[in-house]
Amino acid sequence: MSSIKTDLFQSRGQTQQPLAERMRPDALDHVAGQTHLLRPESPLYQALSDGALHSFLLWGPPGCGKTTLARLAAARADAEFFAISAVLSGVKEIRAAVEHAQQVSHTGRRMVLFVDEVHRFNKSQQDAFLPHIENGTIVFVGATTENPAFSLNDALLSRLRVYVLKPLDRDAMLQMIDRAIQNSTQAVSFDQALRETLCNAADGDGRRLLNWLELAMDLGRSSEGVVIDATVLEQAIGSSLRRFDKGGDFFYDQISALHKSIRGSDPDASLYWFCRMLDGGADPQYLARRLVRMASEDIGNADPRALEVALNAAASFERLGSPEGELALAQAVIYLAVAAKSNAVYSAYNQMRAYVASRGSDEVPLHLRNAVSGLAKQQGHGAEYDYPHDHPFGYSPNVQYLPDRLTDIPSYTPTDRGLEKQIRSRLNFLKSLDDQ
Repeated sequence: MSSIKTDLFQSRGQTQQPLAERMRPDALDHVAGQTHLLRPESPLYQALSDGALHSFLLWGPPGCGKTTLARLAAARADAEFFAISAVLSGVKEIRAAVEHAQQVSHTGRRMVLFVDEVHRFNKSQQDAFLPHIENGTIVFVGATTENPAFSLNDALLSRLRVYVLKPLDRDAMLQMIDRAIQNSTQAVSFDQALRETLCNAADGDGRRLLNWLELAMDLGRSSEGVVIDATVLEQAIGSSLRRFDKGGDFFYDQISALHKSIRGSDPDASLYWFCRMLDGGADPQYLARRLVRMASEDIGNADPRALEVALNAAASFERLGSPEGELALAQAVIYLAVAAKSNAVYSAYNQMRAYVASRGSDEVPLHLRNAVSGLAKQQGHGAEYDYPHDHPFGYSPNVQYLPDRLTDIPSYTPTDRGLEKQIRSRLNFLKSLDDQ
């Protein structure tokens, strides 16, 4: 952050700008975090340092410095900075921005067009930028919190360099707190432990951090100075949610982590990701449905009770609601994590679906058809059907249950884990009866 001569914590009656805006860095060396992009040898740092503008996309979570880097890029190249938001803009605003850029170019300067939340634009709106990026009318800088591989069309993406920003780490956020407090004209009492608490609550979001700090300063202000104690900080933060977008990358990353932790038989990690998603506002019923899926996909017949536990947990949540029902879901999470694992059913199902889709409609063998009428009996329906219960072990050896000509059909292959070990033994025994 740059050195600022005026008091950053002047009351809102004196300024309309929030602290996060007043603290925006005006030099690369003052940017907190993103050290992986701002090392002297990195391409982005060199481009910004030299004022060599190129169109690029900044992909990262909220409050990590995307707008700041875009502004610095324009400032370092002595270019005009023009910002639009895809949330509030359409093709009309895009055209107006391009017309302004054409006017700026007549003065010998270039214009950086910063498009915030660019993923909100549809395909035709994104296409509107293409010719103006190509001919150099604008230097396009986009910012997005969504995976650009899914949210931006290929034509626009191919014209941009993509830089991935990370959430601000603890050191970067503590640095922001220190610099903000140093520019207060009043003495500030804010001990290190509470600063750590604020950093944890901000969860990598610098804007959120500074907004809460500003509110805490207002709440703790008196004629003697500013005291931010535990009570003041709790009032400022209120009930905060961790980073969780209920449908974007964070959502799918976390449900993926939960699924893989259960599959990997780690109950602690499984419970952690389950609680992280609840803490972030995930729908517990969605999590219950995913647990039922995991019980079949990753456990299957190695422990059929897993599916029963998952279904009972889902039913318990429906009856009890939140928060009481969440304990039943947590019980299911831990049971699924420690259960014997097998994807044999999942693999057999997928292979058989693909096999069936690749073939025509093979006929049901006559001996398996239902003889519901005299005509059906005359045609041989049900003839020579061998009733398994008439045989020892309840099994009729060497009976064909598949359509004719199916010789390459996939097969269910149980593992040697959990109950499937017994199932495998049973199938091997029945095969021995066929061989006899």
